[in-house]
Amino acid sequence: MVQKNIIQLKPVQIFELSSPAFENNDTIPSQYTCDGNSTSPPLTISGVPQTAKSLALTVVDVNAPRGPFTHWVVWNIPVNKTVFTGGENMSFPQGMTSAGTIGYKGPCPPSGIHRYFFTLYALDIVLNLDQNATRSDLEQTMTGHIINETLLIGTYSRS
Repeated sequence: MVQKNIIQLKPVQIFELSSPAFENNDTIPSQYTCDGNSTSPPLTISGVPQTAKSLALTVVDVNAPRGPFTHWVVWNIPVNKTVFTGGENMSFPQGMTSAGTIGYKGPCPPSGIHRYFFTLYALDIVLNLDQNATRSDLEQTMTGHIINETLLIGTYSRS
């Protein structure tokens, strides 16, 4: 007594951040580091939640000797943004890195293999932050507004 086509299921969209330049938990190519051009890597976004109003991105070296080192802070990325080209000139607000610069700062570990967490957040608001905002400022402002988040991990070693 099974009837066909009674319930139609839509495929579940998984919120995901990926890169055509490196796989998750794989080595970031040197062109995107201090040993190359230090340009941001290409990124692909998929499965953005329908209720999201904006996206935010952070890149953090979790193995830095003095604690997490922020390499990139970007917010108010439109929810229909699906691709960042490598070295793309950003038209979205960017914040302060741990090096005291605005924009992408390529990985440059002093020794050993470091892991870089590219975290993409889907938010239920558009943020009002100053361009000098830090990752901490972004995280504090996002509190209570994160619908979903996804993580892409890249590694890099200069040895």
